[in-house]
Amino acid sequence: MFKHRLGFAKPALALALALFAATALPALAQSPIPGGGFDAKALSEHVHVISSDEYQGRGPATPAETKTLDYIIGQFKKQGLEPGGDSKGPFGGWVQDVPLNRFEVKGPVKLSLTAGGKTTDLTQGVEAVVQTLTPVDHVAIKDAPLVFIGYGVKAPERQWDDFKGVDLHGKVAVVLINDPDFEADLGGRFDGKSMTYYGRWTYKYEEAARQGALGMLIIHETAPAAYGWATVRNSNGKAQFDIVRDNPAAAHPLLQGWIQRDLAVDLFKRAGLDFEAEKKKAQSEDFHPVALKGATFSADYALDHSQIVTHNILARIPGANRPNETVIYTAHWDHLGVGAPDASGDTIYHGAVDNGTGIAALLELSRVFASGPKPDRSILFLAVTAEEKGLLGSAYYASHPVYPLATTVADINMDALATNGKAKDISTSGDGKVQLQDDLILEARAAGRYFAPDPTPEMGHFYRSDHFSFARVGVPALSIHSGEDMVKGGVEAGQAWAREYTAHRYHQPADKWSADWDLSGQVDDLELIYRLGLKLADSNEWPDWKPGSEFKAARDATAAARK
Repeated sequence: MFKHRLGFAKPALALALALFAATALPALAQSPIPGGGFDAKALSEHVHVISSDEYQGRGPATPAETKTLDYIIGQFKKQGLEPGGDSKGPFGGWVQDVPLNRFEVKGPVKLSLTAGGKTTDLTQGVEAVVQTLTPVDHVAIKDAPLVFIGYGVKAPERQWDDFKGVDLHGKVAVVLINDPDFEADLGGRFDGKSMTYYGRWTYKYEEAARQGALGMLIIHETAPAAYGWATVRNSNGKAQFDIVRDNPAAAHPLLQGWIQRDLAVDLFKRAGLDFEAEKKKAQSEDFHPVALKGATFSADYALDHSQIVTHNILARIPGANRPNETVIYTAHWDHLGVGAPDASGDTIYHGAVDNGTGIAALLELSRVFASGPKPDRSILFLAVTAEEKGLLGSAYYASHPVYPLATTVADINMDALATNGKAKDISTSGDGKVQLQDDLILEARAAGRYFAPDPTPEMGHFYRSDHFSFARVGVPALSIHSGEDMVKGGVEAGQAWAREYTAHRYHQPADKWSADWDLSGQVDDLELIYRLGLKLADSNEWPDWKPGSEFKAARDATAAARK
């Protein structure tokens, strides 16, 4: 659920991309890459090793973590990099300790909704699903008033406030998923069909906490959510993790949950309201919160909570002239560990593509950079943990940075690169309105490739990989997505690979290494990624967020540190 884009271009867009590719510029002569360039065999071998049975799916805080860290740190040491972390533990300065809280709702889970003088019992995972990410032993909510807050958005830079001074203390907010203009024509107020962070469920819970709400229930609708109820149920019905926070209540309301659309329609009707009519009103800046008359929500369940410690891995090349300015490359080393068997009986979730390929890319980048002259700025190679548990390793680094965020130039993330050969295009996960993407486009043109925008921006892919943890604190960031317009077979071949991977291997034990992979496309991708980072590291450039970005204010607040 926290994954990069594995989407498919619509037919019209695919045709447009193919026509654009026909006019792509020829490759320009470029300086040679140090260390003999990027090595497809080395990429393959790294993935082969860390996705093997011995690594048991690389689950954080398991014996497999130690084995994984030993391998990655060993490679960094062999390349001559410096440790970049701050831990005093057994891995020393090569890591950053990442303490995580683990939460699991325990049965019986009693949920009920009262409206129109009638109380209806709800079944966890059927009509509703709830969770709690604050360290309490028991959640007991009795007849909390329900208030409809539209889309639950407070965005001053877009002149939008769904809360308008409402007091939510002791109350449960009910909100819609996605942005106000997903189904309305607001002139691009929230980027049209392209989801902004205000449309993500994570933001809505955070805002509920800031507004003092006791809880929040998000109304699930498949199209604006970009996934069905089964995804909501399965993702929320297992143990949840969060970084250890000094004040958890500042980030999470006591109760976080979803309800089925049909239940919401019935709830509004019993409160004397029409769901579709109220939804339409919520698509206007004039919307005001609506108390659902006579409607209350009750919840009673136990909560198991404990703490684990996992680790981010940090290796560094200090800058020759401006070592306090840092370009970061990221990839997550974790996967799903050992779980339910597939049809063949395999219980190891190997995570070869996701994200063995990203770690292999990180190791090849570090080798190449270490083989050349030191850049002016420092380069940090950051292998983060717990991406599969909610981008938590990168979130922890962003809230506990080892190197100042104000003088962090950018984060370039790599998550699940393709294994099916060369592509004419390159892309990113989502469109973050960041100048860094313009820099990538220029590098692609110089290499004779073209940039293909995310074909499904309404799915919010920008917010589902580790670069987002940096973006939300203002650091310019993007996540590289391999192209789908293949040199052999075009867009049709690229989409066929993506379909097969998504259906049969993504987050399944079958995501295994294969000797038949064609990693020549990854080599091309890495050349672009290398040149993009090198340009930043050897320049005075500070890429910024474009006007209208929800992350620009955070970056602007630290502008004085970059003068």
